[in-house]
Amino acid sequence: MKLISIFGAAAMSMASLATAQGVFQSSASADPAQIARGQSAYAAECLLCHGPALEGNQFGPALKGAEFEAKWRESTRAAFSERIRTTMPPGKLGVLSSATLNDIEAFILRGGASGAQAAAAVATASPPAAPVRSASSGSSLMGPRQSRDDDPVFQAALKARADRLNNLASVTDATLRSPAPGDWLMWRRAYDGLGYSPLRQITRANVKNLRSAWGWVLPTSGNQITPLVYDGVMFIGSGPAVHALDAATGELLWQYSRPSNNAAGARAPASKGRSLAIYDDKIFTVTPDGKLAALNFRTGKPVWEQQINSADSSAGFSVSSGPLVAKGVVMIGVSLGISTPGGAYILGLDAATGAEIWRFHTIARPGQPGGDTWNGAPLSERFGGGVWTVGSFDPELNLAYFGIGNTYNSAGLLEPRPGATSVTNNDALYTDSTVALRPETGELIWHFQHHKRDVWDLDWVFEQSVLTLPVAGRSRKVVVTGGKVAVFEAVDAATGAFVFAKDMGVQNIFLAIDPRTGEKTINPAVLPEANKPKLLCPNSVGARNWTATAINPESAVLFVPLLENCADYTYVPRDAAQTALGGLDMRFSARTPPDHDGKFGQLAAVDLKTQRILWTHRQRIPYASAALATAGGVVFAGDVDRNFVAYDQSTGKMLWSTRLAAAAESYPIAYSVGGRQFIAVVAGSGSPWGSSGRGNVPEVTSTTAGTSVAVFELPR
Repeated sequence: MKLISIFGAAAMSMASLATAQGVFQSSASADPAQIARGQSAYAAECLLCHGPALEGNQFGPALKGAEFEAKWRESTRAAFSERIRTTMPPGKLGVLSSATLNDIEAFILRGGASGAQAAAAVATASPPAAPVRSASSGSSLMGPRQSRDDDPVFQAALKARADRLNNLASVTDATLRSPAPGDWLMWRRAYDGLGYSPLRQITRANVKNLRSAWGWVLPTSGNQITPLVYDGVMFIGSGPAVHALDAATGELLWQYSRPSNNAAGARAPASKGRSLAIYDDKIFTVTPDGKLAALNFRTGKPVWEQQINSADSSAGFSVSSGPLVAKGVVMIGVSLGISTPGGAYILGLDAATGAEIWRFHTIARPGQPGGDTWNGAPLSERFGGGVWTVGSFDPELNLAYFGIGNTYNSAGLLEPRPGATSVTNNDALYTDSTVALRPETGELIWHFQHHKRDVWDLDWVFEQSVLTLPVAGRSRKVVVTGGKVAVFEAVDAATGAFVFAKDMGVQNIFLAIDPRTGEKTINPAVLPEANKPKLLCPNSVGARNWTATAINPESAVLFVPLLENCADYTYVPRDAAQTALGGLDMRFSARTPPDHDGKFGQLAAVDLKTQRILWTHRQRIPYASAALATAGGVVFAGDVDRNFVAYDQSTGKMLWSTRLAAAAESYPIAYSVGGRQFIAVVAGSGSPWGSSGRGNVPEVTSTTAGTSVAVFELPR
């Protein structure tokens, strides 16, 4: 735990710190147990850089003695806590709980000041539980320990950064409806969810000249990260941290980190939020402990935070999607554990205050529309319906679109209820559905269920891409989405009426799809039979997963990364009591597809006007990233062997490739600053999709030790 950046080069003036309650001012006594806990945690996290007796060394300054006391004597405990919590430990921000950090502070202050005064100060002035921001100047890891108030170079740098951020205009509804060509303002760039950039500077002809522009190391996380870029500033979240960077140079403008509020000694889980959101003067981010936080995008200072899990749903709760903002409402889906009854939900929060406005339950309630589709099961025996992908929005129709995940109580859908002689309606709404909601109220306008009674964990929870296509001789606005089975369907954006389906040919679940209604005929060979192994393609990881598609709206071509895989699965029935406890009653054993040639990765291009596959690039190495399409005729994707590749949109030919520090298990973006186009992608292995892909190619290894963003440009 290097405290150099805390106690070394000062990033804020001591004159600006309140003096009402000094760090070394109090009359109470220290808690010996807290001091002991702090000493133990210090030994594990801080000793290397600051010495066993807080004496300091070549890596870090002393945390006791005259210099230390002089620096903090007129400061506050809150300021002392802020500096630690926003910068420590370097590279592991947020992994220590607030209680553990509090104990470390207690030990440092007890050893760093003289007598009972220091011990008393530790015990009485509790640090803030709320998140705090770091100074806009970031942190200096080495350098002089004296104040920088009189350093003209330092002060000029601070002013330049502040001026850069203060010039950012507030983001309005109009901004989000029509983003500037060079901006990437949300998960898939714009409300339509296409993953497409209109920038044309990088083309099929010159993409071979791409070179590294800059890079930035992030706190380690499970990746699946999407950077946002607004007016030349990149906002990027990883684990508990959010960074604002100059998108042209990579210079840090501010950083924010929220420590865990887990129990003492516990470490925070890495957040898997796939994106940030931007609106008004705020950046919205998911915290590791299940909150949505709003930060001022000019300073990184927290504005509000809201707990978004119900009091009765903390077990198994996760937020791995990301926020979507429309009409002043922040919408975000959550996922609950496989043993959490009642199912998941989508929330609508006030963007200005964080107050909850509405909550849409993705598992239909008994007595409500769709509530009779659960084979008579009470709400306590209905599980799943996770929402782990960011939604899309159509401003003209004023509809927000979300995909809903599968259920986890197969037996409850397959077997008659106790006392019943047969299975009743068991479609299990709203699982495996697209739902269209009013952003202001959460009202359900329509739904389309892509897969009824999905008992194989084959979610249809992914991106909802909105575009206009020629259908039967007229233009029609549709929502295009595909499930793990790699069947892509278009439904009418206004009504949810079925339009068409395209099967990519890697599944054995559906024998036929009705061209008028979209009704699926299930293959009898895969229907569950108690304790009888059966071949299922794809397996529960899916032929596609969170690695989003991209659509070029000019050509109406969809680009989709696929994984060719299967499983032997077995249905293991349970009694009513076991079913009520939740959990899976399907057992999956991954396997290679029959008669497979060993090429597991597939990138395919589909003409959505004709539903014809234009080309397929197949390779042994599975893909790891989402697709990115640009107006320059290039589509980008990364694989699990750390390759990041550009392909010709027309032919699938490889045009350029580079090797990253880790697999790009994330969402690449394109943006421009000052007339220069950039391509950015976050490298960092750690997603279940990437792990599954590597399981097919044992010769491939990939580090999970770090996360970083890599940015590319053409030579000037």
